[in-house]
Amino acid sequence: MKHIKNTPDKGKDMSETNSREEYYKTLYEKEASKNEELLKELTALEEEHAELKRKVDLLKNSMIYKSIMPFRIAWSKFKNAVIRVRRYGKLKEIIRKLKSKRIERTAYRYHGTKSFMTPEQRTQAQKTVFKKEYIFSILVPLYNTPEKFLREFISSVTDQVYGGWQLCLADGSDEEHKYVGEIVEEYRKADGKDRIRYKKLTENKGISENTNECFSLATGDFYALMDHDDILHPSALYEFMLALQEKDAYFLYSDEATFKGDSIDNMITMHFKPDFAPDNLRANNYICHFSAFRKELVDEAGKFRREYDGSQDHDLILRLTKMAANRGDGVVHVPKVLYYWRSHAGSTAADINAKTYAINAAKKAVGSHLEGCGFKNFEIESTKAFATIFRIRYELVRKPLISVIIPNSEHADDLRRCINSILTRTSYENYEIVIVENNSTSREIREYYEEAGKLPNVTIADCGKRDSFNFSFLINEGVKSSKGEYLVLLNNDTEVITRGWLQEMLMYAQRDDVGAVGCKLYYADYTIQHAGIVLGLGAHRTAGHIHYRLAKENLGYMGRLCYAQNVSAVTGACLMVSKADFESVGGFSEEFAVALNDVDFCLKLRQKGLLNVFTPFAELFHYESLSRGSDVEKAEKEKADRYDKEAEHFRKKWKDVLEAGDPYFNPNFSLDHSNFTLKVSPASMTGE
Repeated sequence: MKHIKNTPDKGKDMSETNSREEYYKTLYEKEASKNEELLKELTALEEEHAELKRKVDLLKNSMIYKSIMPFRIAWSKFKNAVIRVRRYGKLKEIIRKLKSKRIERTAYRYHGTKSFMTPEQRTQAQKTVFKKEYIFSILVPLYNTPEKFLREFISSVTDQVYGGWQLCLADGSDEEHKYVGEIVEEYRKADGKDRIRYKKLTENKGISENTNECFSLATGDFYALMDHDDILHPSALYEFMLALQEKDAYFLYSDEATFKGDSIDNMITMHFKPDFAPDNLRANNYICHFSAFRKELVDEAGKFRREYDGSQDHDLILRLTKMAANRGDGVVHVPKVLYYWRSHAGSTAADINAKTYAINAAKKAVGSHLEGCGFKNFEIESTKAFATIFRIRYELVRKPLISVIIPNSEHADDLRRCINSILTRTSYENYEIVIVENNSTSREIREYYEEAGKLPNVTIADCGKRDSFNFSFLINEGVKSSKGEYLVLLNNDTEVITRGWLQEMLMYAQRDDVGAVGCKLYYADYTIQHAGIVLGLGAHRTAGHIHYRLAKENLGYMGRLCYAQNVSAVTGACLMVSKADFESVGGFSEEFAVALNDVDFCLKLRQKGLLNVFTPFAELFHYESLSRGSDVEKAEKEKADRYDKEAEHFRKKWKDVLEAGDPYFNPNFSLDHSNFTLKVSPASMTGE
């Protein structure tokens, strides 16, 4: 083949160059003109905003506005009550919630003063001989603390059952509140053991810098954090010491309650937390109070950072738990209410909007943590649950092939609806569908297979005729026929709602530390069918779905239906996992033909050291279970017997795991209810 050399035309090239310059010059001038117009609009809007703010401020300061305050509060409470009722949907769910609230209110006293040791119990506890004694340095910055709050706070420390503590106080109060130092001195003299250490600051440098001054006063083995107006349970440090005898903890935290008024028994709410869950902690500071951590962690990770004032605790906890998780027994949760957070005007416990800067600081803290973990180009946004409960959108580092595996027998209409929803509502492009055929004989399904098989990304994997149904076998066969790097196990009775469902699941499944990822499933009436699985939940004490049958609008316990979180297991009705992880644990165990195979699979992943994640931001309908009921509800004795047999096998196989309890479901909750209802028996809640 002859190659002809092109001779350049210099005149023509010069003309084209000038033409391009004119073109880009024109574009630049147009954009400059647009920017001028936009700047004028922005200036006008800023002026309008300033004027509106001035008018609003005048209105808020007017006598009329102040005089109708009680009516506005009443209207706000009424409106919020209506919203809450709507979130629970059906009357049955409202009644269930009221029952749960009644149990919770009964429980308040058993987690308040009634949980305090008697004098006899206290004397006995103080005779405990620990294998190793630790000193806890409690760090508290003081600032214009009201006398009543200050005395109650200090007394709650001096009244600790375990005496190995230091109270390190840095006082940034102004001259009008010099009584703060005088009261501290009073308690210091009364203690007489040099356990109360005080420093008057020459200036108020903000919460972070003031707290950092407390570190200079501390010489303990563990640092612990408190607010200057809160109350510590008398057994808090004693309970932490008991935990340290069992585990080599580097970071400890407890459950907590929020109260108002003159007594901790006047509780507003109690927060019963899961064990350490890194994805939960990224979404919100669920650890908060009461926490203690080894001195060496702070020596390496650093103290508080003033640029995170307002969310300085979240920032520090993220840094410390990241380090602690890889040392000894890591982060240890003591599932008892050991801290009482006072709610009063202006406190964060009363309203996060009283400190709006805290929202931005929290986002910044989470962002810094994620960057430190190697994540890039993520987005953090507040959710409808709470301003500091976040949705995190992770960047997809790649767009690998995803194999959607759908076992099927007959049910042509269900399968057609499922696949059509995938094809028409999936924004992710690089996927294939593998239909795993099992014992179908009808003309309708064969015709649909012929139709679907013509699609370029659909494969029909025929398993041939089998004597009995085994879901696990079908999943394993489907995986063998798949080409994808990631797998989605999907029931044929599902329908896609969220267009970005694959991206939402893949952003977690792509992580090296994540095993299975599950989504939020609804029945046709938009009540929740799946939002994560808890071990031991339900009559058979095997596993059950949490937040079951709540309305779509429900926020969940402490907002847990509004953020991605770690769970022990997710349903196989829609589950994403990498093929490498699937194969590394041997796929689905075929000894579980129908029931609990998905939970068994997730536990194998967890056993391998991987996290399982539920995300509420991938949503699908799941129809079949609503229309036919679960295996437990079947009238046919054969199916009920089959479930009983598999449940018994599951309990034996995972006996130790079930006895240890679900780490993501606080032991203060009843396993008889799916909606985080507290145990009815006070004894089981107080440990008496």
